[in-house]
This record gives sequence, C-alpha cells and structure tokens, in this order.
Amino acid sequence: MPLVIGHRGAPGYLPEHSRSSYARAIAAGVDAVEPDVVPSKDGVLVVRHENEISATTDVATRREFADRRTSKTIDGERLEGWFTEDFTWAELQTLRCRERIPAIRPASAAHDDTEPVLRLRDVLDLAREGGVGVVLEIKHAAAFARLGFDVAELVRDELRAGGWADAVDSLVIESFEPLVLARLRDLGIRVPLVQLIEADGAPWDLRERDGADATGYAAMLTPRGLDGLAAEVDGISPDKRLILAPDRWGRARGPAPLVAEAQERGLRVFTWTCRPENMFLLRAYRRPGGAAAFGDHRAEWSVLRDAGLDGVFVDNPDLGVEFFRS
Repeated sequence: MPLVIGHRGAPGYLPEHSRSSYARAIAAGVDAVEPDVVPSKDGVLVVRHENEISATTDVATRREFADRRTSKTIDGERLEGWFTEDFTWAELQTLRCRERIPAIRPASAAHDDTEPVLRLRDVLDLAREGGVGVVLEIKHAAAFARLGFDVAELVRDELRAGGWADAVDSLVIESFEPLVLARLRDLGIRVPLVQLIEADGAPWDLRERDGADATGYAAMLTPRGLDGLAAEVDGISPDKRLILAPDRWGRARGPAPLVAEAQERGLRVFTWTCRPENMFLLRAYRRPGGAAAFGDHRAEWSVLRDAGLDGVFVDNPDLGVEFFRS
C-alpha cells in the first residue's frame, strides 16, 4: 500500500501551498504533505511551486510592488512577472495565495486572497502538529546558485533549526536536479533523497554543466542508469505517464517494468500526480463535461496501484486516501 502524499496540500479544493490546503490534506488522513521551496531575497525558504509568483499570489494587484515586475530566464525559459528572490520575507508574507488554474478549479479560486504565503518552517510545524511526514521539493537550485543562493545549505540550516535534520522516518527531500541532491549529501543530510524524473528531456543543472552530453531522464531509467541512481539516492519519482505507458490511443499499457526494476535495486518509487480532472487524465479515461470535469480517474489510478509503488502524490487527498488504501 503506497504512501499517500498531499501534493502542495489539497490543491484540488483550496489554493496550493496555503495553510488551509495543508490542513485539509492532513485532516483527510494523508501520510505526508509536499511543499516546494524557493528562496526570498533574504534567504528565507518560501513555499511556492515557482519563484515567479504572479499566478499563485495577488502580487500583480499590489501597487506598492508594481516596480518589481521584470523578466528573467529560469531553466532556459524566459519569464515575465514577479520573483521571490526580489522580495524580502517580510514583504512576501503580506501577499495572499491564489488558485493557479482557476478555470479548472473555480471552487478553489473562490478562496483567493484570504491566506498569506507560507515559509517552510510553517509547513514543517503544521506537519509535526498533524502527525504526518513531509516530502520537500527543492526548485531551480542551479538557477538560484547563479544568483548567489546555496539552496541546499539553506535547506540544511532550516531543517536543523526546526528539528527535522535527522527525521529519517518522516522527511524525504526530492528534486529534478541531481547536483543539489549530491550537495545535500555532502552537507551531511541523512534523510532519504529522491530523484524526480520527467517523461522526457534532461535535468537543467546537468544541461548547464554538460551541455549536449547531459544525462537525460530516459537514460536514468535504463539498467545502467538505475544502478547509478541506486548508488547516489534512495528513490526515484517518475512522471506517472512513464508508469502508465500509454499507447497512441491514450490507453495505459502499464504498469511499466521500471517500478520493479528500480525496487530490485533498493530504490523507493513514487509517482506524480494523481488528479481526477479530465485535463490531467490519459485520453482513454476522460469523460464528457470538459477539461474540469472528473473523468474515470479510478481506472487510471488502478494501473498505478497495481504497479506496487511506494508513494503517490495526489491533489485530492480524500480521493487518494480512499482509493489507494481500499
């Protein structure tokens, strides 16, 4: 039976990374919650999915911050908006959370502008009070390193200050970037580390370092790649499409053998993200009603359950707990 992890809290119902979103996930009975972290100007780890925050906060409406709007290139993508590293934590905590995809989740968007942005310490405290674990994702470490932030060091210091540095049974740290995971090990972090894996492409930090010779995600899932990961990290977390292995008609052919192959090497295997809306399901499991309507998510999720995974990330914790524990 896999761990059920509240992905950014319970964003199927409430704005992601808000206090009420995490509280709802904990109340639903998840095993852990998943915050993403990016730094503020003064080195506070802020809980946001991205450092560009115009889609998930009310910053664009705040006249006092109008002059902070700018353009930056993050992991090869040119973005325009407001970025956490240009604000102090004192400024960021005046912002309010907003639903990232209001057209798909209007009920969540009804709660916009009611709750402040959180920092990592807030989520760690919520998890401890709720008796659940934490799966912490580090975002854009290479991009922040160019700006002078050692995100791994910030994480280490925050975990030590909060009493989580040795929480090997209740904390996991993950990232798409293998170099920051290696940096955490060098800094003496003992908690399990997990390599996130996209369906295609290569980690941005390796692309910066190695150019065209960068190891791609597909290579990580070969026997040789899994052997290498088993020597460096404690688990992998691939995109669910890699496990569902859809055919050209959008029907799952999985579960793919990569789960068993990784587990044979001692790696824990998680996957992301279980969502019920048509927009996020394979084509074969969509139902009438448009992108926001719930499809036959149970049929898709049954393939993941059959895979024998160690953990699943869910946006609707009540549905995930009910399904994966039944």
